[in-house]
Amino acid sequence: MPVLSRRASLLLPLGLAGLASACATSPEPMPPADPTGRADPQMRDLLESLQALRPKPIETLSPAEARLQPGMADAVKHRLNALGRPDTPRPLPVVRDLQIPGPSGPLAARLYSPAELPRRNQGQPLLPLIVYYHGGGWVIGSLDAYDSSARTLAAEAQAVVLAVHYRQAPETKFPGPVNDAYAGYLWALQNAAQFGADLSRVAVVGESAGGNLALDVAMAAREARAPLPVAMGLIYPVAGTDVTTESYMQNANAKPLNAAMMRWFFDKYITSPSDLQDTRLNVYGRADLRGLPKAVIVTAEIDPLRSDGMLLAERLRQSGVTVVAQDFPGVTHEFFGVNPFLLAQAGAAQRFMAGELQSAFALPAPAVVVPDRRRARRG
Repeated sequence: MPVLSRRASLLLPLGLAGLASACATSPEPMPPADPTGRADPQMRDLLESLQALRPKPIETLSPAEARLQPGMADAVKHRLNALGRPDTPRPLPVVRDLQIPGPSGPLAARLYSPAELPRRNQGQPLLPLIVYYHGGGWVIGSLDAYDSSARTLAAEAQAVVLAVHYRQAPETKFPGPVNDAYAGYLWALQNAAQFGADLSRVAVVGESAGGNLALDVAMAAREARAPLPVAMGLIYPVAGTDVTTESYMQNANAKPLNAAMMRWFFDKYITSPSDLQDTRLNVYGRADLRGLPKAVIVTAEIDPLRSDGMLLAERLRQSGVTVVAQDFPGVTHEFFGVNPFLLAQAGAAQRFMAGELQSAFALPAPAVVVPDRRRARRG
């Protein structure tokens, strides 16, 4: 057995103490970037890029803290930088920040156009118009975080896009964001001509909570007998309030969106539990969906909201609404706006949405059909 020198024996306790100290201060092991193990290789690379930015669990934070966390847009830039690729936004002739009137003051908005805006009496052809609502659970998210989606829609659908920001919870509870979204839609209709947009070819598009707002806007326009959009682009929409659906169970721990986050979002958004049964939130469960325009629905396999989109599609079809839906395997919530160079499925979803919107723009504008409430009550 080796014998330690006197000097070594004196230093040994110090070495053990240092080792114990190092172990005590070492960071906890990070959870897997893809807890489900079902992401395709490109999606997994993006999830690893997001994990490298060390986001904190949203459901453990205050709303102010949550708004500062990195998201998928940051992960895309991180991944592009790692590959030595430029992370500059997709170029468009027109990208302009605006302020538009809202129910309780100005709302931030951003205009995107694939062509220069017309000058007076220029006589150039009018483009379709898309009113777009970003995601973020009505609490987080911004025009900047979803800039890529709006740029993509403008370029791929060859349409003017007005991205409308809305007041967020918990500072503004339900239905404040719904009212803001509808005000943005009406303003877009009233001002379409100055953007070179065609008033008869308008669609609403939204992602996640923004998909919920796009639905609500179409229903509000129907009820008010206002011009209907020709289509609703619903990208993994929040379409119900049941957090026990099949996809909520399968993807309870998914990233970047999990079931605990959705419960946190609902808690911050509603004023009372009864709001969860409002037809503007529990859409597939309680809303009258008759008379709505064509719905183009995108869902992702690894997403708690996957069942929401599928249940909504079923209810819309039962209500006589034209539905075109596509589910994308191996990808997660927030995949739609990703650079197609990094994620082929994102490019496929973008082309699918743009193509279906263009098909809707080519058809006559839908007539406003308001369901007979008395007949519905008798039924």
